[in-house]
Amino acid sequence: MRLLVVEDEVHLNKTITERLTKQGYTIDNCFDGEDALYYIENTKYDGVILDVMMPKLNGFEVLKKMREKKILTPVLMLTAKDSDEDIIKGLDIGANDYLTKPFSFGILCARIRAMLRVKENVTDSILEIADLSLNITTKTVKRGEVVIDLSSKEYSVLEYLMRNKGIILSKEQIEENIWNYDYDGTSDVIKVYIHHLRKKIDDNYDKKLLHTIKNMGYVIREE
Repeated sequence: MRLLVVEDEVHLNKTITERLTKQGYTIDNCFDGEDALYYIENTKYDGVILDVMMPKLNGFEVLKKMREKKILTPVLMLTAKDSDEDIIKGLDIGANDYLTKPFSFGILCARIRAMLRVKENVTDSILEIADLSLNITTKTVKRGEVVIDLSSKEYSVLEYLMRNKGIILSKEQIEENIWNYDYDGTSDVIKVYIHHLRKKIDDNYDKKLLHTIKNMGYVIREE
């Protein structure tokens, strides 16, 4: 899942970015409203963590411009103000949730998970196909009762495939969702992760779930 963190307080921005990255999210970050709007207009994000008080454009202005442009990416707003008026204003112009500072990182993660479940129309924390399951809260992957150990990037690729089960995804689509702007590589690396995933989730099982579609990409589905 790819998120944008927009926070002008450098230390807090860095902390949120680092901790969400460790949670398996792909993170881009910026420090003012103008950059935020540029990122949002040119990149497909699963969610935006948006501070209210920022230079150039504040969070309310960024959110209003997003919704005017029919960009429906879920937004969790961060603010040092906890007045009813500010919260109502944010929600009324299109925020999906609101979190006041200071906040615990655990609460932030829980709010993000809830926001993304609504976006993906997922009713619980488990993604499943056949006997393969992925718990987006605990980051646990199982085939039947066997726990499968995945690297952070392997997990991210698998989660993206499972959120789009039955849909053929190109290497470029997977790459765009899994890596941020700092990534400097080629889509050939996707082949490597698909190979690793296939060995871990399919090789020891009769029913194969991860499929290569020639000249198109990859799909996870039951044949």
